[in-house]
Amino acid sequence: MPEMSYVILQHEQGALEFVEMPASHAYQLSALNLRLHKELSKLTADNVPKLPRAVAECGRLELLNENDALIGGLDYINDLERAFSAIREGAYPLISLLTEIRALQAQLEQWYEEEDRF
Repeated sequence: MPEMSYVILQHEQGALEFVEMPASHAYQLSALNLRLHKELSKLTADNVPKLPRAVAECGRLELLNENDALIGGLDYINDLERAFSAIREGAYPLISLLTEIRALQAQLEQWYEEEDRF
């Protein structure tokens, strides 16, 4: 069984999301989240998504609330890519953010492909 890590994201309202990532890629999701937050204020489009903020990473996670669920890392990054692809931005080079999102997306797809072979 591959080693997994968890990135805990918090929405403005306080709700938490728990994203399960390969341990080798969890830091990349946290770093990407911080970068996106840094750049969000520079976007001028009216359909900029509200992103939760990465607040913690951990190697082990036991959810105690039955209403909480893990989100798969690839599912999360696919949703993130769709949300940022839908932004109609004219004043900011959005392509650089999309490139970073898609790079992590490709790495995760390859990781899951390789895991399926074993």
